[in-house]
Amino acid sequence: MSISNGKLKIGEVHAELREQFPDIELSKLRYYEDRGLVVPSRSKKGYRLYSERDVACLREAIRLAQEEFIPLRVIRFRLIEQGLLDDTPVAPALRQVARANQSNIVSMSTPERTVQPLTLLPTPQAPRHPAVSGATSKYYTLAEFTKATGLDAESVKQLQSAGLIFSENLSNDVVFTDVDVRIGYSLSGLIDRGVDVRILGALRRVVDREVGVLEDIIASQPSLKSADGAREVAIELAGELAQLRAALHERALTKFLGN
Repeated sequence: MSISNGKLKIGEVHAELREQFPDIELSKLRYYEDRGLVVPSRSKKGYRLYSERDVACLREAIRLAQEEFIPLRVIRFRLIEQGLLDDTPVAPALRQVARANQSNIVSMSTPERTVQPLTLLPTPQAPRHPAVSGATSKYYTLAEFTKATGLDAESVKQLQSAGLIFSENLSNDVVFTDVDVRIGYSLSGLIDRGVDVRILGALRRVVDREVGVLEDIIASQPSLKSADGAREVAIELAGELAQLRAALHERALTKFLGN
C-alpha cells in the first residue's frame, strides 16, 4: 500500500471502504466529494489524499445514506455536528458580467420596523420595504445595506462569517442583493432582542437541509433532469415541501408553547 505523508490515495480508500460496503463504487467517492461530504487534500500532482478523518467522514456518510436513507445535504450537517467535517459556507457564484452594471445599484430609505404578533399557519414573513420588493438584479452598497437593515458593519461581518448573508464584488464595490437586505432586516430584529449570532447560524443549516431534501427528491426522479418542465415541477415540489414544513412547524410550536 502506497501512502503519501500518512494519507491514502482514492483507490486505497475505495478498497478499505469496500470491506464494509462491498457495493460502493469508486465514482461514489468522487460524487460525495462533489457534494461537499468530504474534502481530501491534493498532492503536487493533483492526486486526492485522504486523511484518517476523511476516511471516517466517508464511512459515516455512506452508512447514513445506505442504512438510514438520509438526504445527502442533511448528511453533511450530521458530519459537521460529529466533528468529521468542517462547516465552511460556500459563497454563491459571482453574477455574470453583463448583469454587473452600476446602474443597478439603488438607494433606499430605512424601513420602519414593526413587531408582528406570533401566528402559526401561514409562517410569518419579515416586513418588506417597497424598494426591496423588485427584481433580484438590484444591488445595494454596504452603506445602503446597513441603512436599510439597521445592522452595523461589525454585525454584517459576523453574519457573513455565519453564512447568513453574502456580499459580492461589483466594479470594485462590495454589494448585496435585495434578498440579503430582507434577510439582514429580519436578522437585525432578532439581534436587537439579544439573540446570539451563533444560534441564528443554525437557521442556515436548517434551510440547507430543507433544500437538500428537495434536491434529493429531484435526483431520485431521473425524468425531471431532462423534462422541459423540470423547473416548474421543482418549484411545485418546493411549495409542497414548504406547506409540509409549515404544518410540522405549527405542530411542534404548539407543543412547545403547551397549547
